[in-house]
Amino acid sequence: MFGSLRVRNYRLFASGQVISNVGTWMQRIAQDWLVLELSGYNPVALGIAVTLQFVPTLLLTLWAGVLADRHDKRRMLMLIQSGMATSALVLGVLDVSGLVALWHVYVLCFVFGVFTAFDPPVRQSFVGEMVGKEQLTNAVALNSSTFNMARIVGPAIAGLMIIWTGTGWVFLVNAVSTVAVIVNLGRMNPAELYRDPKPARRRGQLLEGLRYVRSRPDVLAVLVLIFCVSTFAFTFNTTLAIAAANVFHRRADGYGLLSTLLAVGTFAGAVLAVRRSTRRRPGLRLLIGAALAFGVLEAVAGLMPSYLTFGLALIPCGVAMMTFINTANGTVQLGTSPEMRGRVMSLYMLVFMGGNPIGGPMTGWLAAEFGGRSPFVLGGIVAIVCTAVCGVLLARRGGVQVRERIMPRFAFRRRAPEPVAQELEQDAA
Repeated sequence: MFGSLRVRNYRLFASGQVISNVGTWMQRIAQDWLVLELSGYNPVALGIAVTLQFVPTLLLTLWAGVLADRHDKRRMLMLIQSGMATSALVLGVLDVSGLVALWHVYVLCFVFGVFTAFDPPVRQSFVGEMVGKEQLTNAVALNSSTFNMARIVGPAIAGLMIIWTGTGWVFLVNAVSTVAVIVNLGRMNPAELYRDPKPARRRGQLLEGLRYVRSRPDVLAVLVLIFCVSTFAFTFNTTLAIAAANVFHRRADGYGLLSTLLAVGTFAGAVLAVRRSTRRRPGLRLLIGAALAFGVLEAVAGLMPSYLTFGLALIPCGVAMMTFINTANGTVQLGTSPEMRGRVMSLYMLVFMGGNPIGGPMTGWLAAEFGGRSPFVLGGIVAIVCTAVCGVLLARRGGVQVRERIMPRFAFRRRAPEPVAQELEQDAA
């Protein structure tokens, strides 16, 4: 289960990420709560903050993939993490000094979003350079495990810190925690990296990556499904804060507990993904099944009558969500040529995170007009419909055959394009 940790460079990376991710989740909770406090608990204001943080993803992520394919990914990550730490430091100082205003948070959300737009494509494609192709699926699953372990601890700590010290010190803690990643990146041995082939600098490399994805219907179908589900159903950055404050009338510690319960589910889903990575590659059947299960569970969670039952319903919802995310990530990475991986993963992160500027204001408006439960119920329904439609398209156009069985035991069998089939035969040999 932990084969990737035999690689020293990856051990350094993973240990730094554990510390930094705790701080990142602490900042997310504190930032959401600070916006609610400064706006008089207005859900629309929270939606605007989420939008500003993710708008740079739409503008910059594809170019980040081009740069990741062209330049040293380790050095790029060090610069990106330094920028994220500086943003957290500035917001923390403004908050602790009592000078913070809502527009300050909006501006820093956008600045932080600029660095966030560059971070995921570079980081995701750098995983393959650290561990190589054989351990890639395992390393992706372990990354999710560390991320979601931090997701359990971070919100709980943040909720208590906000009650005791206020939100400002949470931002300062995150700024310090980011130093762990920068230090460990500097300690890596570049000679032990599995360097991907670097394309020569030339015009049209961005379009070349888009054409590559268009020529791969299996990868394209996964990207479409990721966009639909993430935009309309992965809205917990906004909806959990609204549910805690406006539906169940809880304080910051109550919001932190809801985030922790969701993280318990996502951590369990990530651990299951690590175990699956030792036995088989991710498949389309698991991808579709996990997406359908997530949609059903999110809608059910939105209908729970009490704070306790709502929080407990978030646990299986998190398991299904992480199963879907890990399966999609592994499917895209393993099905992509190494020289294209940075550009394809930038497109993956664009569709995964780029819907947040749509989903943030939408969920805020839904909560304001129809109540804090409505984003969960409607988001789950949209996820179910989108998954069903994409499943049919995969069966008809995406190179997937469907064996006729009674639901829900239908099976998808991937019929890969000829070049991919040859690669799979070579891997088997």
